[in-house]
Amino acid sequence: MNKFFIAFLFSSFTVFAQQTDVVDFLNINATVTPMSAKKSIKGTVKCSFKILQKTDSIYLDAKNMKVINFALEGIVVKAGSEKIWLLNSFEAGRTYTAFFTYEAEPKQTLYFFGNEIWTQGQGKYTSHWLPSIDDVNDKIEFDLSIVSSDEKNVIANGKFLNVENKGSVKYWHFDMKEPMSSYLVAFAIGDFNKKELFSNSGTPIELYYKLSDSMKVEATYRYSKQIFDFLESEIGVPYPWQNYKQVPVRDFLYAGMENTTATFFSEAFMVDSTGFNDRNYINVNAHELAHQWFGDMVTEKGSEDHWLQEGFATYYALLTEKEIFGDDYYYWQLYQTAEQLKAASDEGKGESLLNPKASSLTFYQKGAWALHLLRERIGDEAFKTAIKNYLEKYKFKNVSTEDFLNEVKAVSAIDISDFEKDWLQQSAFQSEEAYQSLLKSTFIKKYFEVSALRATPLEDKKIQLKTALTFPNDFIGQEAVYQLVDEPISETLPLYKNAFESNNLYVRQAVALSLQTIPKELQKEYESLLSDKSYVTMETVLYQLWMQFPEKRVKYLNKTKGIEGFQNKNIRQLWLTLALITDGYENAEKENYLKELKNYTSTDYSFEIREKAFEYVNELQLWDLETLKNLAEACVHPTWRFSKPSKEMLNNLLQDKKYYEQVKVLGRQVSGKAANYLNSIIKE
Repeated sequence: MNKFFIAFLFSSFTVFAQQTDVVDFLNINATVTPMSAKKSIKGTVKCSFKILQKTDSIYLDAKNMKVINFALEGIVVKAGSEKIWLLNSFEAGRTYTAFFTYEAEPKQTLYFFGNEIWTQGQGKYTSHWLPSIDDVNDKIEFDLSIVSSDEKNVIANGKFLNVENKGSVKYWHFDMKEPMSSYLVAFAIGDFNKKELFSNSGTPIELYYKLSDSMKVEATYRYSKQIFDFLESEIGVPYPWQNYKQVPVRDFLYAGMENTTATFFSEAFMVDSTGFNDRNYINVNAHELAHQWFGDMVTEKGSEDHWLQEGFATYYALLTEKEIFGDDYYYWQLYQTAEQLKAASDEGKGESLLNPKASSLTFYQKGAWALHLLRERIGDEAFKTAIKNYLEKYKFKNVSTEDFLNEVKAVSAIDISDFEKDWLQQSAFQSEEAYQSLLKSTFIKKYFEVSALRATPLEDKKIQLKTALTFPNDFIGQEAVYQLVDEPISETLPLYKNAFESNNLYVRQAVALSLQTIPKELQKEYESLLSDKSYVTMETVLYQLWMQFPEKRVKYLNKTKGIEGFQNKNIRQLWLTLALITDGYENAEKENYLKELKNYTSTDYSFEIREKAFEYVNELQLWDLETLKNLAEACVHPTWRFSKPSKEMLNNLLQDKKYYEQVKVLGRQVSGKAANYLNSIIKE
């Protein structure tokens, strides 16, 4: 690097604290080749930009990238540790084009798991795999071409144009028509099939899945068209992009991510009809789709405006669930989040919605509550008009909270200054106003009446509890069951029978989760829970029955044999564990069962499966060289929700000298990253 360039870099960090005042990047046309063997990427970028002020340099954010070559005529391209610099005598008002090739080994944002590859920009991290702009205020039209060397499917932002065969590789070409912030650029590669449908407005919708999950497609994507059509109607502004895709990916770091036109979500939400009753994708489905308007089309100017994205997406997801499941469900969800917000506020942990460092609870749930109450205050018509005007005025632009409030004030004569103070600026949660809003629901009133009986002696509330359990609402019936927990079983037997006879899945589930000791008088009814369409119920009931009625263990195991459960194989892994420790049960197969359970700890499986397998291996102390190696790899998994408990488990094992000695010699048998971690915690 020459002296001029070093001096230039030094001065540029101060000159371009606000690069958006100097240059407007218009288009990035990139061809990228991810390479699984090295977990690296190489790419070619053609970018066009308009100079707003005369300058001799601009940059793209690019973390630890190398520039291999660039077009010799015109713009010089140089790489620093954080940026790629474009050097020339740039004139204000002119549009330029730069062309260069780069390569990188991303430390984050680009992930390789099994036979899948996917990206996760999350805020400002796309620059780890693609030269781009971390500032959300610079919106760019991105056109991607993804190079894949096999028969896998490729999904990326925008409209799929074609696949071009070039020797042993394929080039998948995608086109975006409108600009977006860089963090929303994404692609995924994997063994995906797809189901195609169209919204009422004609937007193509592609629902992706792995062939092994083909039987889960209907349940997972249930109501997807209805969700899309409802949001278009409710928001009042047409879906702003060319098409929409949804892709379940392995080991995803979050529930979902609203990449423009291409939502990626955790494959843990791929469920069958039974799993749907416990863990459906509807809320995440609606939340990420709502982001296509709130976040993708209109994007926050700064972190203090983050609620404009997450609060809005949370609120519209709730409205969608209200459309599908009804008013009671909607108010129940509001009540649940109000309880969380009140608890945090009472502990002195309340936060302003305009606090740029606020928690997810604040941005998401308090933001949704703010919109719910704003709508009540100004009325449906004014609220929907304000939303429509706001989205149309700032389409494909960046917005502030003031921009939104100005649109509200423009269509309503109602003074919202108290609303701004109480719900946007105030850190404390306004629980009394929330409570009064909840009381507009007849269901919530009835729920409060039943929940108010918690401190009432059983004898004085039997009639009310029986009424609640005879023709139960899901939530009121569950509340009634939970009030039986600490009461003498001799006094509660008739009420438990009422709960079983209700045939309400969630009331019966409440019995399964709360009744710790199963009386003989309820054994038959409790056994019937094994047939309920709920994997949460089934898991709890199988364990409790196996523990409390050892004489019938074989019957319980035979009844649940072959059931997998959720994506994490919760029923199968429990079944394997119980089968292994049940004396005399299928002894000839025990070795195979042991091998299967241990194998679920390997990197061949998603972290959800591995996490549960580690729990059982640890419980039964089945550790051997392979499972310890798998645990070491788990400690460096990019998903902290998995790596953190894995580290804690390994640290506990290291207290045992036997395991300590085994782990000491693993260094050469695990990945470099895992070896480095082991070296950092093993003390000679």
